[in-house]
Amino acid sequence: MQGDDAVLVLGLGNRLLGDDAAGPLAVDALAAAAGARFARYRDGGTIGLSLLPQIEDAAAFIAVDAALFGATPGTVRVFEGAAMDDQLGGRKRSAHEVALADLMAAAAFNGRLPARRALVAVEPASTALGLALTPAVDAALPRLCTAVNELLDRWTN
Repeated sequence: MQGDDAVLVLGLGNRLLGDDAAGPLAVDALAAAAGARFARYRDGGTIGLSLLPQIEDAAAFIAVDAALFGATPGTVRVFEGAAMDDQLGGRKRSAHEVALADLMAAAAFNGRLPARRALVAVEPASTALGLALTPAVDAALPRLCTAVNELLDRWTN
Protein backbone atom coordinates (compact mmCIF):
# COMPACT_ATOMS: atom_id res chain seq x y z
CA MET A 1 0.00 0.00 0.00
CA GLN A 2 1.08 3.55 -0.61
CA GLY A 3 1.44 6.06 2.18
CA ASP A 4 2.10 5.27 5.81
CA ASP A 5 0.76 2.28 7.70
CA ALA A 6 -1.80 4.24 9.71
CA VAL A 7 -5.52 3.98 9.27
CA LEU A 8 -7.16 7.37 8.73
CA VAL A 9 -10.33 7.73 10.82
CA LEU A 10 -12.15 10.80 9.57
CA GLY A 11 -15.17 12.24 11.40
CA LEU A 12 -17.48 14.03 8.98
CA GLY A 13 -20.24 16.48 9.76
CA ASN A 14 -21.21 19.91 10.93
CA ARG A 15 -21.06 20.35 14.70
CA LEU A 16 -23.76 23.04 14.49
CA LEU A 17 -26.42 20.81 12.91
CA GLY A 18 -27.62 18.44 15.62
CA ASP A 19 -27.06 14.79 14.70
CA ASP A 20 -24.75 15.78 11.84
CA ALA A 21 -22.11 16.26 14.56
CA ALA A 22 -22.04 12.51 15.30
CA GLY A 23 -18.97 11.83 13.13
CA PRO A 24 -16.72 14.50 14.64
CA LEU A 25 -17.95 13.71 18.17
CA ALA A 26 -17.23 10.00 17.70
CA VAL A 27 -13.72 10.79 16.43
CA ASP A 28 -13.14 13.03 19.47
CA ALA A 29 -14.08 10.13 21.76
CA LEU A 30 -12.03 7.60 19.76
CA ALA A 31 -8.94 9.81 19.80
CA ALA A 32 -9.23 10.39 23.55
CA ALA A 33 -9.38 6.64 24.20
CA ALA A 34 -7.00 5.52 21.44
CA GLY A 35 -4.07 4.42 23.57
CA ALA A 36 -1.65 2.48 21.37
CA ARG A 37 -3.93 2.12 18.33
CA PHE A 38 -2.12 2.91 15.12
CA ALA A 39 -4.62 5.29 13.58
CA ARG A 40 -4.81 8.97 12.72
CA TYR A 41 -8.01 10.60 13.98
CA ARG A 42 -9.14 13.72 12.16
CA ASP A 43 -12.17 15.99 12.25
CA GLY A 44 -13.00 16.34 8.56
CA GLY A 45 -15.82 18.79 9.20
CA THR A 46 -17.99 19.21 6.13
CA ILE A 47 -15.13 18.09 3.86
CA GLY A 48 -12.87 19.98 1.54
CA LEU A 49 -10.42 19.18 -1.20
CA SER A 50 -7.60 19.61 1.32
CA LEU A 51 -8.51 16.17 2.73
CA LEU A 52 -7.56 14.39 -0.53
CA PRO A 53 -3.85 13.96 0.36
CA GLN A 54 -4.79 12.50 3.77
CA ILE A 55 -7.05 9.91 2.12
CA GLU A 56 -4.49 9.11 -0.57
CA ASP A 57 -1.66 8.70 1.96
CA ALA A 58 -3.62 6.42 4.28
CA ALA A 59 -3.06 2.67 4.32
CA ALA A 60 -6.79 2.34 5.07
CA PHE A 61 -9.64 4.79 5.56
CA ILE A 62 -12.70 4.91 7.81
CA ALA A 63 -15.26 7.71 7.45
CA VAL A 64 -17.55 8.23 10.45
CA ASP A 65 -20.72 10.14 9.62
CA ALA A 66 -24.43 10.62 10.09
CA ALA A 67 -26.04 9.25 6.93
CA LEU A 68 -29.54 8.55 5.75
CA PHE A 69 -29.94 4.89 4.84
CA GLY A 70 -33.59 4.34 5.69
CA ALA A 71 -33.29 2.94 9.20
CA THR A 72 -34.58 3.97 12.61
CA PRO A 73 -32.71 7.00 14.01
CA GLY A 74 -29.74 5.83 16.05
CA THR A 75 -29.15 2.71 13.93
CA VAL A 76 -25.45 2.16 13.25
CA ARG A 77 -24.29 0.46 10.05
CA VAL A 78 -20.91 -0.33 8.55
CA PHE A 79 -20.51 -0.08 4.79
CA GLU A 80 -17.19 -1.64 3.84
CA GLY A 81 -15.37 -1.58 0.51
CA ALA A 82 -17.79 -1.83 -2.41
CA ALA A 83 -20.75 -1.38 -0.03
CA MET A 84 -19.28 2.01 0.95
CA ASP A 85 -18.89 2.93 -2.71
CA ASP A 86 -22.52 1.91 -3.35
CA GLN A 87 -23.81 3.90 -0.36
CA LEU A 88 -21.97 7.02 -1.51
CA GLY A 89 -22.90 6.47 -5.14
CA GLY A 90 -26.64 6.41 -4.50
CA ARG A 91 -28.97 9.32 -3.95
CA LYS A 92 -27.10 12.09 -2.15
CA ARG A 93 -28.76 13.34 1.00
CA SER A 94 -26.17 15.79 2.31
CA ALA A 95 -23.51 18.10 0.94
CA HIS A 96 -20.68 16.16 2.56
CA GLU A 97 -21.91 12.83 1.12
CA VAL A 98 -21.38 14.36 -2.31
CA ALA A 99 -17.99 15.74 -1.31
CA LEU A 100 -16.82 12.39 0.14
CA ALA A 101 -17.85 10.58 -3.04
CA ASP A 102 -15.96 13.19 -5.05
CA LEU A 103 -12.84 12.85 -2.89
CA MET A 104 -12.91 9.08 -3.22
CA ALA A 105 -13.38 9.36 -6.99
CA ALA A 106 -10.38 11.72 -7.18
CA ALA A 107 -8.24 9.33 -5.13
CA ALA A 108 -9.31 6.43 -7.36
CA PHE A 109 -8.54 8.47 -10.47
CA ASN A 110 -5.05 9.10 -9.05
CA GLY A 111 -4.67 5.38 -8.34
CA ARG A 112 -4.42 6.06 -4.60
CA LEU A 113 -7.80 5.08 -3.12
CA PRO A 114 -7.15 2.83 -0.11
CA ALA A 115 -8.31 -0.72 -0.82
CA ARG A 116 -9.50 -1.00 2.77
CA ARG A 117 -12.16 1.63 3.29
CA ALA A 118 -15.40 1.85 5.21
CA LEU A 119 -18.20 4.19 6.14
CA VAL A 120 -19.39 3.80 9.72
CA ALA A 121 -22.69 5.63 9.81
CA VAL A 122 -25.52 6.43 12.18
CA GLU A 123 -29.02 7.25 10.99
CA PRO A 124 -29.82 10.81 12.18
CA ALA A 125 -33.11 11.93 13.67
CA SER A 126 -32.53 15.65 13.03
CA THR A 127 -29.90 17.74 11.30
CA ALA A 128 -31.59 21.04 12.14
CA LEU A 129 -29.57 23.86 13.67
CA GLY A 130 -28.60 22.85 17.19
CA LEU A 131 -25.61 22.00 19.35
CA ALA A 132 -26.94 18.77 20.90
CA LEU A 133 -27.45 15.30 19.47
CA THR A 134 -30.95 13.86 19.64
CA PRO A 135 -31.39 11.18 22.33
CA ALA A 136 -31.37 8.34 19.76
CA VAL A 137 -28.07 9.41 18.19
CA ASP A 138 -26.50 10.32 21.54
CA ALA A 139 -27.29 6.79 22.76
CA ALA A 140 -25.77 5.36 19.55
CA LEU A 141 -22.43 7.17 19.91
CA PRO A 142 -20.79 4.29 21.86
CA ARG A 143 -21.96 1.80 19.18
CA LEU A 144 -20.49 4.06 16.50
CA CYS A 145 -17.14 4.02 18.32
CA THR A 146 -17.30 0.26 18.87
CA ALA A 147 -17.90 -0.32 15.15
CA VAL A 148 -14.82 1.76 14.29
CA ASN A 149 -12.69 -0.08 16.85
CA GLU A 150 -13.84 -3.45 15.51
CA LEU A 151 -12.73 -2.44 12.02
CA LEU A 152 -9.39 -1.19 13.36
CA ASP A 153 -8.87 -4.46 15.24
CA ARG A 154 -9.65 -6.52 12.16
CA TRP A 155 -7.58 -4.40 9.78
CA THR A 156 -4.49 -4.00 11.98
CA ASN A 157 -4.18 -7.51 13.46
